[in-house]
Parts: sequence; C-alpha cells; structure tokens
Amino acid sequence: MFSRIIGTGSYLPDIVVTNFDLEQRMDTSDIWIRERTGIERRHILPEGQSNVDMAEHASRAAIAAAGLTPRDIEMISYGTTTPDLIFPNAGVLLQDRLGCHGGPAFALEAACSGFIYALAVADKFVRTGSVRRALVVGSEVLSRIVDQNDRSTAILFGDGAGAVVLEASEQPGIISTHLHADGSYKHLMYCTGGPSHGAAPGAMAAGDFVRMAGSEVFKLAVTLLGRVVDETLAANGLQKAAIDWLVPHQANMRIIQAVAKKLSLPMARVIVTVQDHGNTSTASVPLALDVGVRDGRIKRGDMLLLEALGGGVTWGSALLRY
Repeated sequence: MFSRIIGTGSYLPDIVVTNFDLEQRMDTSDIWIRERTGIERRHILPEGQSNVDMAEHASRAAIAAAGLTPRDIEMISYGTTTPDLIFPNAGVLLQDRLGCHGGPAFALEAACSGFIYALAVADKFVRTGSVRRALVVGSEVLSRIVDQNDRSTAILFGDGAGAVVLEASEQPGIISTHLHADGSYKHLMYCTGGPSHGAAPGAMAAGDFVRMAGSEVFKLAVTLLGRVVDETLAANGLQKAAIDWLVPHQANMRIIQAVAKKLSLPMARVIVTVQDHGNTSTASVPLALDVGVRDGRIKRGDMLLLEALGGGVTWGSALLRY
C-alpha cells in the first residue's frame, strides 16, 4: 500500500510587501535583495487573521481539487512554527473548522522542514492502513516573529499556507521520505521567544525574534541538501535523470540553484516561487507544489523530489510519483 497526492491547495494573504517598500524603512535596496536572495516580494498576513485562517483556505482548495469533501478527511498532519495557540494544537483547530471530527489531528514543529516531516508522518499512517485519506498542511505567519527592522531577516520571510490530500493507493505515490536533524547547529538559526520564556507565539517579548547566521546557514544548507539528494537517489536505485521536477524549499535562489546543479537539472525543471513569496518556511514546499500543479507544469506520472532545511537544524526529502 502507498499514499498518493490526489489534491493540492494554497493560500497567500492579500498584503504584498515589495523590496521597494522595504527600501523606505531600512538600509537596503531592491538590487541588493534580489542579487543575494532572488526575492522580489512577499505576502504579509493582516492583523485579525491567523495561521489557521490561511490553512483553512489552502486545505479547502486541496480537498476540492481531490474531488472530496472535508468529511472524507480521516487525519490532519499540520506543520507550523507559528501556531495560533499553545493548545489546542493547530491541527485540532483546523479539524474543527473543516468539520471532520474524530480522527487524529496534530501539529509538529520542524521549522522550514515541517511540511516534509508532516508529509512523512501522514504517509506512514496511510501505508500502515491506519487511515485511508489524510490532509497534510504547512502554514506560517513568520512576519509575526521577525524583527521588521532587521534587514538580515525582514527581507527574507513571508506568510502563506499550502496543503495536500493523501489517499491510499496500490500504485506508488510517495516512494520514500528521508528525515534528519542535528541539534549541534541550533545556534545558527533559531527564535529566541517561547512560552517557557514568558511569551506565547504571536505575543513575542521585546527583542524575541528569529535570529540567523545567514552565510553559515547557506553553506550548511548546500551541503546537507546535496547529501539528502544523494541519499534519496541511492535508496531508490535511481539516476539523476529520473527526476522530472525539483520542488525545493524556497529559502534563497542560490541554494535552489546549487541543489538543481547537484541533480544536473536545468532551472526550467525546478519550481521556483521565491521571487513572489519569499521564504514562507513550512509553507514554501506545498505552495510551490500547488503552483506547479495548477499552472500545468507538473503532470500525472511525473517524478518529483521535494526537499527542505530549517532551523534546528532539520532537513529532509520526499520522492514521489505525482
């Protein structure tokens, strides 16, 4: 038994902040940002809206694309670093919105690798026969934990959500997933706030924001993502030419290009949304996947490699036949 993606969906907030907007409030420029990251604009969630609001939009789109109703969903695996509440968890809150009560619903936090982790967990549930259909979500409101006066991070992050529906299948869909973490790199990318520090997510204490050693994270990402690409191909006895599409974490154009080079893939075979979305962390892979599916580039039968690296550090990949 395999799990197969039968529907994708995504959501982006209406507020768009361009590089030119950032020029007005900090020492940066459109050229500087584009040359170093590839980012041109990012979407920001307005006050009064939440992580789960975005997830609901993306989830309903994915469920509709699958030709199902929310009541057909038997479990929710929800990746996020910026939940609405400490508890109930974001998966439970989304379950209530959708009205698919009774099955397991949970959120997990693995920073930018969160969707890959959530997908791997849901895949195991389907493969073992525990559930037949699962909803996998990645949703983030990074704008609320980023210091908007810090040009090293404020230029990078945006908000958004993506989702996929998995269904049990006798034909291979998700072929393999590969998850890793190494806490010895925790100092390179982290958020200083948290409930045990006296502040809940969404109510960060003064000075509690995302911190990142950009150049070191860049080098580490190229190394570890290159390694997981080799691992994925070797585990499945595949050559690089077997991959039709790379759907990467949208962190930085130069990292994306480095992984594509590792696969000997032309950039025309890489789904790139970083210019329009910025780094949406957990949401970036499902957002990019939905873009590629809906614009017709990704077709049924294509072989896809999904990958991401996040603070912790955590990293992982998923190989699948769409």
